[in-house]
Amino acid sequence: MNELQASSVPLVDKCSSQAVILPAAKSPNKVSDSAATTAPNAVLYTSGNMSLSTLSTGSNPHPNPNPRKEPVPLLSQLKLTNDLKQNNHGSQNNLCNGGLGGNNHALAPKVANNSGGSPNGQKKGTIALSHLPQRPPVDIEFCDISYSVTDSHRRGFKTILKSVSGKFRNGEITAIMGPSGAGKSTLMNILAGYKTSQLSGSVLINSKERNLRRFRKLSCYIMQDDVLIGNLTVREAMMVAANLKLGKNMISYAKVVVVEEILETIGLKESVNTLTCNLSGGQRKRLSIALELVNNPPVMFFDEPTSGLDSSTCFQLISLLRSLARGGRTIVCTIHQPSARLFEKFDHLYLLAQGQCVYEGRVRGLVPYLSSLGYECPSYHNPADYVLEVASGEYGDAVPKLVEAVKSGACKKYSHKDYGLTLAQKMGNNDIIKGNGSGAENTAATLTLENEKPPLEDRGQMEPSILVGDPAEELKPPKTLETQQSQNSDCSVVNMPTTAVDDSCSFSSSKGTHNAVGSGSGGAVVGCMTSLLDSHESVVTLPNKTGFPTSGWTQFWILLKRSFRTILRDKMLTHMRLFSHVIVGAIIGMIYYDVGNEASKIMSNAGCIFFVSLFTTFTAMMPTILTFPTEMSVFVREHLNYWYSLKAFYFAKTLADMPFQIVFSSVYVLVVYYLTSQPMELERVSMFVLICVLNSLVAQSLGLLIGAGMNIETGVFLGPVTTIPTILFSGFFVNFDTIPGYLQWVTYVSYVRYGFEGAMVAIYGMDRPKMHCNQMYCHYRMPKKFLEEMSMDNALFWVDAVALIGIFFALRIIAYFVLRWKLHMIR
Repeated sequence: MNELQASSVPLVDKCSSQAVILPAAKSPNKVSDSAATTAPNAVLYTSGNMSLSTLSTGSNPHPNPNPRKEPVPLLSQLKLTNDLKQNNHGSQNNLCNGGLGGNNHALAPKVANNSGGSPNGQKKGTIALSHLPQRPPVDIEFCDISYSVTDSHRRGFKTILKSVSGKFRNGEITAIMGPSGAGKSTLMNILAGYKTSQLSGSVLINSKERNLRRFRKLSCYIMQDDVLIGNLTVREAMMVAANLKLGKNMISYAKVVVVEEILETIGLKESVNTLTCNLSGGQRKRLSIALELVNNPPVMFFDEPTSGLDSSTCFQLISLLRSLARGGRTIVCTIHQPSARLFEKFDHLYLLAQGQCVYEGRVRGLVPYLSSLGYECPSYHNPADYVLEVASGEYGDAVPKLVEAVKSGACKKYSHKDYGLTLAQKMGNNDIIKGNGSGAENTAATLTLENEKPPLEDRGQMEPSILVGDPAEELKPPKTLETQQSQNSDCSVVNMPTTAVDDSCSFSSSKGTHNAVGSGSGGAVVGCMTSLLDSHESVVTLPNKTGFPTSGWTQFWILLKRSFRTILRDKMLTHMRLFSHVIVGAIIGMIYYDVGNEASKIMSNAGCIFFVSLFTTFTAMMPTILTFPTEMSVFVREHLNYWYSLKAFYFAKTLADMPFQIVFSSVYVLVVYYLTSQPMELERVSMFVLICVLNSLVAQSLGLLIGAGMNIETGVFLGPVTTIPTILFSGFFVNFDTIPGYLQWVTYVSYVRYGFEGAMVAIYGMDRPKMHCNQMYCHYRMPKKFLEEMSMDNALFWVDAVALIGIFFALRIIAYFVLRWKLHMIR
């Protein structure tokens, strides 16, 4: 296809939302095959760094008979309304004066080429999240939420939230703002289901009481810190998420398709083989989002998503979240102090101060609302900064006045989706959505700007049974909404962003394709078509299943393979541990060289045996204490987002590192055993290696217990402290007969005692014959006599081995319940 020809195209302006007819333009440039196939009448218009894409949805019965050979400047053809002229003064001035915001750049036509809209000229493919599971849209409503915590200083309770109410709609991105300590994160944790104790009030899903377990299955929480497993590549991390969250009903190839689509949409396609530890801050944040997008959650919570990112990356991220919201999702973010440019990207604002709501409504209604109460935002002042100054008391004690205004309903008129739009803009949007435009509007490609989706009550109720009420209840069909019947049921051809993500979106349903296009600074147009169902759709009743998407065995197997892969790639956990075991074993062997069969050096050999037990104890315990708290952070995020169960994670973690610990300990013990000339009998060698390995596994279990219940700083201190008593009562420093009776019970819980005693029995027990003596007299030439001096003559090797096995299981079970308790405390 050598030429790209477009008929007259109705364009909806970013600020005015009015359709303007653009004469056709003809360009000699070539277009890509994908663009020619999917949208033969496509024209791209750019505004500075902004690009808008118009796609034909049907044939044009009135083609332009005289197409121009040269692009015609768009400004000469656009008839801007007075409202547009008044509002088009930059984002800060617009927001401060209650305007809509907008760009002040001239639009110039641009013809699509093989670069796909990418600034670097690289061709990008079609992106459409069409393979994701279908999910119903969700509106969240909360009524009279109050939350208190125990105040240890005052011996009472401290109230964090005080009877707050509100509603967050699907298709919108909501910002929860407020000064520090206002209760932003607490409110979001309650809505996400992370906090359930010491709580009063109700949370409704599509106007019905929330079923918390089902709600958590279809929602996700992305924390402020992007805790990822650093030794997995981006693709490997995504495939783990897909295998865990999509279940066995989807074949492997389909999961790969879903992963590839998400990575391309998110902008991580070129980093698929990069380890997550090598990603930038913005890439890590996008990967965190991509991991949760695998099962297409209709509700997404973000705790300060812009924290630690530069301004450009922040803008890209919020633009991405806005695009996801335009796909029908409910996006809720806590954000501390956004710039004016970021602030206008949000649709809905929920403002907290002193645990109370002081504003709820459209972002563009904030400044008029404050003005009505006597708080005038200065021109060219960031409204987000100004409202936080007001809420923090810099303009007097304004919180009681603002709270009373909210309770009296002063915010209601600022909450409607059409607030701030002119009558012409409202009618223009309605005509385009319903397909009632005239002439070319019905026959040419329509560019629809949907800054907000209609609220749920305007589109017919949809009540997903997986979230609320009886699971057998059918979702209700629409009563009033008229929808546009699209002739093209496929997705639009869109281009991948390279520097920024535009706040555009097209989301599809079985009824057709709906487009929402806006402007952004930089990057190409992004289509984030999702599989979310429109609220007027009728769906098959979702199954009454509240468990995890995959079986416990499948979860265990996937997590076990992931753990093996990460351990193999971890230099500290594998390479350094193996190196240290070999080197230290060689050093110990050279220090105690050839003392194993010499009666005159029997005390030195006992010290060698004790040090072998001591080394395996610390090398098994300390790495676990250092690494497990980091893995705990990943586990908490994935478990609370309903990836897998605690049992599957714990069993996989328990078994994953055991083979490595067994191999490393065995290598160390065999090196020392050979260099120190211990008796080369298969039975004794096997017993010595076995008891040392069991001792190391018990120490590892203790490290697991400490790591599960403590942070790294506390664990590093507590690990050695808890080991010292077990060493003192091991029988090496003090004979068991010498220990006072009221303390002898400690020897029976000392795992080092059983490890050392079993090793001594393996070397000197079982009626070992006389040892070699290179002096005139050797008091301990008979090994049995030495065991009598050590109070170990009646010790049995298998008793020591069974005792270590028992302690091993006891510590692992205790660690499991500590994890359960920790999860309970998080809530």
